[in-house]
Amino acid sequence: MGVASTIMLLAAFPPDGNRHLRQLLSARNRMDKRCDLYNFFQYSVTFSNINSTCFALKCFFSQIKTMKNKLEQLAAERNNPCVSISLNTHRTHPDNISDDIELKKLLKEAEERVIAEFGKRSTLKLLEKLETVGNEIDSSYGLDSLHIFLSNETKEIIKSPWPIKENSVQISDTFSIKPLIKQLNRTENYLILLLSQSEVKLLHAMNDGIVEEITNDDFQFHKNIHYFTHNNKLSDGKRVDNLVREFLNTVDKAMVKLNNDTDMNCVVICTEDNYSRLMQVADKPSIYLGYAPINYNDVALNTLASQAWKIVSGLQKKKRTDAIIEMQEAVGQGNVITDLSEIYRAVKEGRGDLLITHDDFQQPVKMTGEFSFDLADDASEPGVIDDISSEIAWEVISKKGRALFTGQAEIKTLGDITLKVRY
Repeated sequence: MGVASTIMLLAAFPPDGNRHLRQLLSARNRMDKRCDLYNFFQYSVTFSNINSTCFALKCFFSQIKTMKNKLEQLAAERNNPCVSISLNTHRTHPDNISDDIELKKLLKEAEERVIAEFGKRSTLKLLEKLETVGNEIDSSYGLDSLHIFLSNETKEIIKSPWPIKENSVQISDTFSIKPLIKQLNRTENYLILLLSQSEVKLLHAMNDGIVEEITNDDFQFHKNIHYFTHNNKLSDGKRVDNLVREFLNTVDKAMVKLNNDTDMNCVVICTEDNYSRLMQVADKPSIYLGYAPINYNDVALNTLASQAWKIVSGLQKKKRTDAIIEMQEAVGQGNVITDLSEIYRAVKEGRGDLLITHDDFQQPVKMTGEFSFDLADDASEPGVIDDISSEIAWEVISKKGRALFTGQAEIKTLGDITLKVRY
């Protein structure tokens, strides 16, 4: 599954419908389920300006691309010293009060280590950034972790929705970007498309939260006089079913266009019957990743995001599990390396196809040659790279390989860090 996915919500009874629809539903709430279908398909959807939606989404994806470019720039920088500061943070008050205290502590530690190892003269710009960067961070708007990257030439501040194992200050000639790689692998941006009798609401979501509502005229419901206007017509079950399929086919065509323009996939939250119908009329079923049953009594935004995230995170975990199985199968083919120094050489040579690293693994080293190093016990010693797994992961990604971090116990049978090679 790619960076972006889409959630479609087919809601027959949204509690927040407009006044006319509430009256309509109230007048018919004693009718049978065919009347429910009548109410639902009395309105048809028109997608009048989908191109502007695609433009807005493309703008958003350009921001993701910018994030990837930023990661590439941080990974490519060679500067002595490069300071990487990572700490867990809190989203709410009063817990986030402690974030400011911890950040000051880590900044002070970084300053003392830089001065002790490199002196002041060659690091004046860096030391100035260490002194002032704390004033640029508002802990009132924190996520689950904060990452700061500083050198004489660089200053980047990145907030992440993923916690880290422990707070740290890392100083070497490269930045420690492992937290960003994890974030890139595990952050899913997608859309929630709410279809109701009154409107189509488009929401931008990230993981288990709603980022914003996208407001435009791309998706509109209009009353359709061509559908049934007399209750006795509802007895024609075949006609009602055809209307359901016609409506879902209209929705599907719009979603296919959106998928073609943005490469987004779709998760559906609806009844089992509606999902089955959707699959039967879908022009491109592969864009739909599954469905979750809708709770008509609760279609609050946080509920929708939670339902959606269960599906998306489940697919993420399956992807990691499949990668572990792939690695295990490659062992019998002689294509797996588990020795750290051999892994480093292989990825430098561009042979890395799939790298799996356990979340808890971290190894300081001191380089002794282009492809060789000695393991170190103290990451704060001069000349020590705090965590070689960060550089290894980026070498794999930059050469078109895959790098995954996981806490799943299955990887332990192979080791804390394992590489499948291309040859």
